[in-house]
Amino acid sequence: MSEMRKITVFVPAKLLASAQDYTAKGVSETVREGLERLTRARFYEQLRALKGKVKFDDFDLAELRKDREFDAHDNVIDRG
Repeated sequence: MSEMRKITVFVPAKLLASAQDYTAKGVSETVREGLERLTRARFYEQLRALKGKVKFDDFDLAELRKDREFDAHDNVIDRG
């Protein structure tokens, strides 16, 4: 994880309790997960905006995979 910041946040008690019930984690972990979800949502929103604007037809998957090593589940094995 990158650099951490300590913050003070005022949130409705019921909202925090509900979120903690959902995550089954502490306050910091719950807030962190919520922020991560917002960041991912924005990324996917930007990705959806590219729909139909990027052409992927002209590539050869076998050629792209030549310099990679894969495990039994077809996941890339990171040797770096």
